[in-house]
Amino acid sequence: MLNEVERWLATRSWSVTDRPLHRIMAAKRGSGQTVSVVLPALNEEETVGDIVAVIRHDLMQQVPLVDEIVVVDSGSTDRTSEVAEAAGARVVHRDDILPRLPAVPGKGEVLWRSLLATTGDIVCFIDADLKEFSSDFVSGIVGPLLTEPGVDLVKGMYDRPLGGAAGQGGRVTELMARPLLNMHWPQLAGFVQPLGGEYAARRSLLEQLPFPVGYGVELGMLVDALHLVGLDALAQVDVGVRKHRHQDGQALGRMSAAIYRTAQLRLARGHMIRPSLTQFERGRDGFEPRTYSVDTEERPPMTEIPEYMKRRAA
Repeated sequence: MLNEVERWLATRSWSVTDRPLHRIMAAKRGSGQTVSVVLPALNEEETVGDIVAVIRHDLMQQVPLVDEIVVVDSGSTDRTSEVAEAAGARVVHRDDILPRLPAVPGKGEVLWRSLLATTGDIVCFIDADLKEFSSDFVSGIVGPLLTEPGVDLVKGMYDRPLGGAAGQGGRVTELMARPLLNMHWPQLAGFVQPLGGEYAARRSLLEQLPFPVGYGVELGMLVDALHLVGLDALAQVDVGVRKHRHQDGQALGRMSAAIYRTAQLRLARGHMIRPSLTQFERGRDGFEPRTYSVDTEERPPMTEIPEYMKRRAA
């Protein structure tokens, strides 16, 4: 298995500099494919506008790589929607997409619904909390999908500084996701940032995948894509440095529980027990328990949704 991962790293692990923008654009013109960029957003007014503005300027006005930017707001209480719209994005509220199915909280829910709110042959997901954003994040991960016909999904890889220390970000990746992947899906051991929120895929793949509704969506998507299309259809691109808002330790614990549960379901389908996670906070009378349910719900592949198939046939 190590030999297979080493071979994959040599053939499917690239740098953003490997594909100049003019080459990507030539491939796009030749294929006629369209590109949608989706930003899932919840209370990201401080960063979402800058991200949208950079993508519009660099990849829509300077060169027409991106055909649409859609911000899917999952219930923000700040000015996320207004800021995103002012910067040039089309803003759609999560609850307005597929309204017959009541929405549940979670990032994966937003990404799943975004397939009904976009039209691109290639869908590129970008987290809305990135700071000092570069359009390389988009062109870097979209590029292989336009230039390499055998590639179906591309993850971004990058350095993740934490508190000024290089390479210390991605704590859930190192403590939970990487051990899980290495032990249970060793073919995926070569992914530098398996949980990263910046990735792109062909719609033809995304519409066949189930979407865990919560934080397990990235791990679930990677594992399911491996089984559906194989390792050589997956790739990663080095896009530099990723800076974003870091969460506290307890939030990371809840993320880890959801990711572990996503892996567990893929290891033993059918044993559906809705688990919970108890954490502790110091209160006036000592440590007080706080119990949270762990996301286990998953949305089916979009090809099983009548509204989606009706739109695709139109």
